[in-house]
Amino acid sequence: FIIIASSSSPARLRLNLNLPPTLRRSRCISCRPSSPPPPTSGSYRTIADWPSSHCALLSAPKNDLSTRKRDRRKRDQIQMTSSASFTTARAFFALFLATNYLILEALAFAPSHSIIQRPLTQKIGVASSLNTATRIRSAITMSSSLNNDDVGDLPSSEMLDSLLEVATQASKLAGEIILGNAGGADVLKSKANSRDLLTLIDPLCEKTIRDTVLATFPNHDFLGEEDVPPGKEASAAAIDAKLANNPSGYLWIVDPIDGTSNFVHGMPLCMPSVAVAYKGEVVVGVIHDPHRQETFSAVKGRGATMNGETIKVGEQATIGDAIVAMGSPPAEESMKMSLAALPVLMPKVRTIRMIGSAALMLAWVANGRLTAYWEYDLSSWDVAAGSILIEEAGGSMTDLKNERWNLRTRKICGSNGGKVHEQILESLDEAGVV
Repeated sequence: FIIIASSSSPARLRLNLNLPPTLRRSRCISCRPSSPPPPTSGSYRTIADWPSSHCALLSAPKNDLSTRKRDRRKRDQIQMTSSASFTTARAFFALFLATNYLILEALAFAPSHSIIQRPLTQKIGVASSLNTATRIRSAITMSSSLNNDDVGDLPSSEMLDSLLEVATQASKLAGEIILGNAGGADVLKSKANSRDLLTLIDPLCEKTIRDTVLATFPNHDFLGEEDVPPGKEASAAAIDAKLANNPSGYLWIVDPIDGTSNFVHGMPLCMPSVAVAYKGEVVVGVIHDPHRQETFSAVKGRGATMNGETIKVGEQATIGDAIVAMGSPPAEESMKMSLAALPVLMPKVRTIRMIGSAALMLAWVANGRLTAYWEYDLSSWDVAAGSILIEEAGGSMTDLKNERWNLRTRKICGSNGGKVHEQILESLDEAGVV
């Protein structure tokens, strides 16, 4: 059979059955009953010559009665075959629908979530965020039913995947808000001093991240910079309280906009930093740079990536080849220590950089753009995501006494490790940075 389409009804297919000429006045089996019979001219014609309501039946003189009966039987057999094929197709389609319905019913046990109302500036990505939350929670529930115990001191592989996905999504949603205000933002107030700033956008980004996280993990704890009063004492007390009382074992540690001063002045050196700690150990970290569309991420034991490609720390072997970053801190004590380190470090290293975003400098150490980054006093939300990036990229993350960094550590040094790390710590000690 040759299947052709009627020009007057594009969705309707007709069968050109190439029937014998004895059926010159018979209608095609798919023609409407009201259609007139085909033309009676005695020659074969192309399909284009026929009206759109007819198949390409060709006319010829009538033949004897037996021939007409045989042709009629042949036509009836064709009709029966077409009808049987259609019935079989319908049966298969019904089976397909029933199978999909049963699959959907099987997944319906996933807990439901309530829709979170967000400001107009956050409408982009909200629907996909909620859909992702439902899917991830279903996967976690199914995984928990198969394996209720986490492996050692790490969450299950499925949970780590889910944590990374939500952290990445939350970071990108906050990044969209930062990009939408990339020209600069008004200062809402100063915190510790005039160099420690807060804008209207900081709490908006933090709320976006929090809502995205809690939509999927409603029982996880959350520590954001904007929830804590200014000052290192309040910051230290906040992380101590969270670590001491955390029934779920999971703590999300978030800086909604790292590099607020850069953000206020419209410099594209600011971004969200999102980390997840499990039983006090950082297991997932994401730093998303919306200005360059670079997403740095790391999972405990799996290495570090930038936009899905594996990254490694730099290969500099001595301090003389190192590009070292440091901060310009707002607190007076930290500022004095930074100034004291400069005359000792600067002659020894290739160059020193102050970029104004701890998250960015840590991420750049992880992918080798910087060799090292040190700071006299930082909070957990400034460092948590970057710390796992550096370690998973093959570097070292310690305090200034070369003890491994943890969530309570405030004096930090992250580098490509080895001899360079030791020489930087020795130089800081020489400068009296203690």
